[in-house]
Order: sequence, then C-alpha cells, then structure tokens
Amino acid sequence: MISFHPEAGAHIHRTIQLIKSHGKKTGCVLNPATPLSAIENVLGDLDLVLVMSVNPGFGGQAFIESQLAKITALRKAIDMLGKKIDLEVDGGVNPVTARRCTKAGADVLVAGTAVFSGGPDRYAANIKALRS
Repeated sequence: MISFHPEAGAHIHRTIQLIKSHGKKTGCVLNPATPLSAIENVLGDLDLVLVMSVNPGFGGQAFIESQLAKITALRKAIDMLGKKIDLEVDGGVNPVTARRCTKAGADVLVAGTAVFSGGPDRYAANIKALRS
C-alpha cells in the first residue's frame, strides 16, 4: 500500500491511478486542516483513508478533538459507498482516544507514545489497555 497527502500534487486521481498501475493498494492521508472535500470525488477509488489527528512531525502530541467529526463523516461516506475502505487514525491515540475513534468509525489505529511509554516492560500492558 502506498499512501499520499492530497496536497502533494494537483491531480489526486492521476496519483491513485499511478499507484494502482503498479499493483498496489492506495491510501490518502488527511492532515487536521485538510477538508474531506479534498477526496470526496475519489473516495471510492481508495483502499484506505488516514486521518491525522495531530499535525505530522513528532510524537507525543495531543489528540485534536475536531478530528472526531471528520472520522464520523468519513465513516458515513465510506458506508454509503458500500466498499471496503479502511479508516485509520494516527496521532494522540491512547486508551481514551482509541475508544472515541473506534466509536466514531475508525477501524485501524496507530499508536506510538501510548505503546512505548514506560519502557519495554510496559509494552504488553500498554497494548492491552489500547485494545480494551
């Protein structure tokens, strides 16, 4: 799978076609300020949409609450298409925000700080907390 930001080029559909021409699945990454309208015309061509719930750049940032509405709206749009499109969330994911994201419709979560904080002896417990 190859994922890209819609801001990376002027022709999102061409980018999707190019990736798929190489036999790869395609994902699109939405930064917190990127509106859903950036991908609404190509949503059905995607295999994954990744909602960044922090501004990309470094770990340990706080979850941006406004992204829950984006996740909810995306889940509704994906379900209306009736296609298998993964909805992923990355940034500020911890046991509390993980529950909120999955309730909003996310089915894939990325967690870094929540998993690796406390050192190697805490990894299993941290993962268990995320899953519950």
